[in-house]
Amino acid sequence: MLYAMIAKDKPGNTDKRLAVRPVHLQHLDSLGQQLRLAGALLDETGTPEGSLVVVEAETIEAATAIFNADPFVSEGIFESIEIKPWRLAYDHMSPKA
Repeated sequence: MLYAMIAKDKPGNTDKRLAVRPVHLQHLDSLGQQLRLAGALLDETGTPEGSLVVVEAETIEAATAIFNADPFVSEGIFESIEIKPWRLAYDHMSPKA
């Protein structure tokens, strides 16, 4: 099943986010095919203000463990985190066969 983490940054955390970003990206890369998509949520100026990450996991507990291992979580970048089961309805990003 797919699970989405919708996380919002703590206010004033942009510099810390940028400092932690390299290890955050290493973590995401280490997930391989278990990671389905990930990216920053942006404010009106294009500055990151949160994250959306979707992983495939057997249970919400397994997905939560994956999300909690993210350096953005362990380093306190996020003010709020919501984890929800997620179902893909349309996929216009994948190459068509």
